[in-house]
Amino acid sequence: MTAAVPHPPAGLDLGYARVSTTRQSLERQLDALAATDIPDERIFTDKRTGATVDREGLAALLKYARPGDTIVVHTLDRLGRNLREVLNLVHDLAERRIGVRSLADPLPINTADEGMGRIAFLLLALFAEMERTFTAERAAHARAVAEAAGRRVGRPVAHPADKIEYARLLKAQGTSLGKIAAKTGIPKTSLHRYLVGQAAAEPA
Repeated sequence: MTAAVPHPPAGLDLGYARVSTTRQSLERQLDALAATDIPDERIFTDKRTGATVDREGLAALLKYARPGDTIVVHTLDRLGRNLREVLNLVHDLAERRIGVRSLADPLPINTADEGMGRIAFLLLALFAEMERTFTAERAAHARAVAEAAGRRVGRPVAHPADKIEYARLLKAQGTSLGKIAAKTGIPKTSLHRYLVGQAAAEPA
């Protein structure tokens, strides 16, 4: 829940959780934060996808945090919509003397305890894992948008067999690939595969 109480003395752990469109669940993140003994009133949440710009919970958290506090997240990718945004936020928080600690990254970090050189190394080690998460979220969001619009999701259907046979007939009649493509709607690149490749495979 988003805290609405006055900030006690500095040096607090503040939790943040954001739901995503992939396997990440808000409940799992909240359970992990609760296990660190962060009280509910200091846990901020956003029920938004990574593509959503408006994140009221994060904005409230950043307003609430004071120098000496540490923001605790399940994984660093919960802090932003892409890698650059995460790194910029971690950098801005460091300038405010606010730490960031992750719980479940392949190499969990704590910017409040480590030197910046060590942090840079650990962040580099997390790049690949974070990019995989961001890519999955973007793909899931695109699928959701497509499904909501009634569009088919997935690989396109192969060209119908009757069109391929018609293309072969036109080829046998000496029709150019450009004209065959115009008549059948099959791109030239596919026609090369269907016709030219077939001709190369046929015995002389």
